[in-house]
Amino acid sequence: MENNSLEMVIIPRTSDIGGFEVKRALPFRNRRMVGPFIFWDQMGPGEFISGRGIDVRPHPHIGLSTVTYLMDGELDHRDSLGTFKTIKPGDINLMSAGNGIVHSERSGASIRESGFRLFGIQSWVAQPKSTENEAPAFANYQKEELPVINDNGLSIRLIMGNGFGKTSPIKTEWDTLYADVMLEEGASIEIPLHTEERALYVMTGNIMMDGIVYPPEQMLVLTPNTQAVIKAVFPVRMMILGGAVMDGPRYIYWNFVASSKERLEQAKEDWREQKFPKVPGDDKEFIPLPE
Repeated sequence: MENNSLEMVIIPRTSDIGGFEVKRALPFRNRRMVGPFIFWDQMGPGEFISGRGIDVRPHPHIGLSTVTYLMDGELDHRDSLGTFKTIKPGDINLMSAGNGIVHSERSGASIRESGFRLFGIQSWVAQPKSTENEAPAFANYQKEELPVINDNGLSIRLIMGNGFGKTSPIKTEWDTLYADVMLEEGASIEIPLHTEERALYVMTGNIMMDGIVYPPEQMLVLTPNTQAVIKAVFPVRMMILGGAVMDGPRYIYWNFVASSKERLEQAKEDWREQKFPKVPGDDKEFIPLPE
């Protein structure tokens, strides 16, 4: 059968964050963004023995919003606004960096005592030119706030945007679609067409599209304006992501995203000179600028 729905397959590369292996699908050499999504990490699934945990030391961001979503485990978030928040499965931490924010992510003392599992997705969405230099902000959304759709072996939690007849309460600065989808074996889902750029990231189970079976842990970028129907060969959990084409190219260096190279250079210099604000309660360590 002709494969019309698929534009490309991205095989994630493996990276390390604070002593934990992640699979990174974006940015990719031939595909920098899908809508506003410019960075995509699958964290785990992995298990920590007693006394161990994640320690991502304080580090800076500009020009992007981090979107943290867990399926298993928990993480303590601290930032230079004075925020302290423990994120639990199904919740969303949305941190908009704007003109500059510093944060850390660590496993809390209590969860380290007994050992724990961690599984989740951390993504970045680029901020539009109109807000990329505004003041930073942080918001946490509980899983009970997010719309859920259940129908014929299909369960969808709508994280961001509009879709499947629902609207997420999470405020976005750019047209964004983000959903957590579970399919029973044999169930199918039609991916919304109203979003300009769309991709799928299957975490568990195999899917079939256009008669071809795809394994998990890869990103499938869909062809614009083309209907895509996904069928679960086995029980599936996957994310749908995308949004409108960004308002111009984005440059990325380390943890910085900007619409101009000059802004990146300024951020690099500011971090090197330690001009970013400190993280209250976690100000003894930091990740140095990679050279």
